[in-house]
Formats: sequence, C-alpha cells, structure tokens
Amino acid sequence: MELSVLWFILVAILFVGFFFLEGFDYGVGILTPLLGRDDTERRSLLNTIGPVWDGNEVWMITAGGAMFAAFPNWYATLFSGFYLALFLLVAAIIVRGVAIEFRSKQDDPAWRGLWDWLFFAGSLVPALLWGVAMTDLLAGVPIDANMNYVGTFWNLVSPYAVLGGLLTLCVFTFHGAVFLTRKAPGALAERARRTAGRVGALAVAVFVLMIAFSLVKGVIFDKAGAGIVAVAAFLALIGAVRLVQKGKTGWAFVSSGLAVATLTLAYFADLFPRVMVSTLNPAWSLTVYNASSAPYTLKIMTVTALVMVPIVLAYQVWTYWVFRKRLTVDDLKY
Repeated sequence: MELSVLWFILVAILFVGFFFLEGFDYGVGILTPLLGRDDTERRSLLNTIGPVWDGNEVWMITAGGAMFAAFPNWYATLFSGFYLALFLLVAAIIVRGVAIEFRSKQDDPAWRGLWDWLFFAGSLVPALLWGVAMTDLLAGVPIDANMNYVGTFWNLVSPYAVLGGLLTLCVFTFHGAVFLTRKAPGALAERARRTAGRVGALAVAVFVLMIAFSLVKGVIFDKAGAGIVAVAAFLALIGAVRLVQKGKTGWAFVSSGLAVATLTLAYFADLFPRVMVSTLNPAWSLTVYNASSAPYTLKIMTVTALVMVPIVLAYQVWTYWVFRKRLTVDDLKY
C-alpha cells in the first residue's frame, strides 16, 4: 500500500474517532439547557462529559495536524477556501470551551444561564458545520487547475450541504441523548431516554431525505462500497432508536456509535481517491496522489504515528475506564 493511501485511511480513522467521541459531547451540549430544569440538573448534565470533553477534541487537532503534514495541498485549499466557515467553527468551539470553564465562576443564575446557552450554541454550530463541510467535500466546490478555491462562502451552503449538516446535527444530538441515558442520574436519564426516541426518529427521517437527495443528484454514496457502508449506518441508526425505546440503553449506545462511525466511513469511502472534488473540472480535483507530501515525509510520519498513537489510545481508554460510572445525587454537590 502506498503511504499516501495509508495516510488517507489514518485521517479517516481519526475523524471516525473524533465524531464518535465528540459527537456525544456535542449532543450533551445541545441538550443541556433543554433537558435541565434547574441549575443543579444542568450542572449534572455538564458533569457527564466534564472529565473527557477536552480529551475528545484532541482527535480533531490530531486529524488537522495529519492533514497538514500528509496532504499539504488538501490542507491549503480546504483552509483557504472554507476560511469563513472554519472561522465560525473554531469560534464556536472556543465559546463552548469557555462556557464549560466559566459557568460556575459566579453563584448567579443569570450568569450561569448565559453560559448554558452559549454552551448550547457552541455545540450546535460545530455539529451542523461538520456535516456541511463533509457534504461539500463530496458534492464538490469550485477549484481551479492550480488547486485554488475560486468560489464564495455561499457556494458552501447549498441546500444539499445544509441537509448534510442537519443529518450530523440530528445524529450527534441523538448520540448525546443515548449517552446521557447511561451517565445522567435518576430522572434525567429517563428524560434523556424519551428525548432520544424523538430525536432518533427525526435523525432517521433526515437520513432518508439525504439518501433520496443523493440518489437524485448522483453525487454522494454512489460507489458500491460507500453505499453499503451508508446502508449499514442507516440500519445501525434505526437499531439504536428501537433499542433505546425498549430501554436497552447500553446496546443503544453501541448502535448509535456504530451509526456515527459508519456514516463517517461512508463519506471517506465515497471520496477516495479524491480528497476534494472540483465542480469546474473533475480533472482538477485534489486526490491522495497530487495533494500528498513527499514519500520521505510520509515515512517519518508513519514511524511517529506507530509509536505515539497507541500511547494516546491507551491513555484515553484508561480515562474512560476511571470515569465509567453513572453520576449520583452526591456527585451533584459542588
């Protein structure tokens, strides 16, 4: 296997890990001001991801770093062409992190309410924009022969791309609701379970629209392998909804996580060997071959990844094991 292909697979795996872990983080943030009826309940919802949320975001940083080092042309075209959208994404992520840290700095209901809603916005915007970005990569954007993006911000927010954003928004929110059924205390867990059933049904409906729109446009999930993986994601999502409705929340979380992972894999499987599609001329699309670094650079990166990635994985598994238990009423005292 060529190293450029290997690194495309590794970038895909990093995004799978990021969306699986940060997906339920976003879902918790979106649901916090909606499920929490008072300050204590909202704080308890935040506590469910308190030990892990910042570690989950490391996957995004690692994926971005891997793109920069392994595919500099992809990174340059993506970050210059999607500049405003990525600025909004990063701004939302910053607001989200600040909200988590600042919320309890003052014993004032108005202060905490403000940060709870900023936490909501800082979770909703990335959950939406990630889907828009992934759909744009496949549907294509205006890229010229010199690998330069020549469109505007409005080329990135077509109805089709927005539908892709709504899909990830609904799926992540559902994933977060299922996560809360396993971590939130008492009545909050039951409230999250009922919410998960409703949000899950909405996610299935949006997924059906996405598939129908894709078949009409012939743009996304049109490769046989990618189509099979997309169908697997759809079935996993339906299974998760049914399981959570039956109260089998542990298996429901496994199934919702599988839906997130396979949906992400479907995007990358359909994209390969391209990394960005040009709507001006298919020959001008960026691929794993014309966008990659030199073989020596990829070789050095591969050795480094083989050493460091297992260490990072081991640490994160250990973190989740330590904080694996459900929160109790006593944990809410602060």
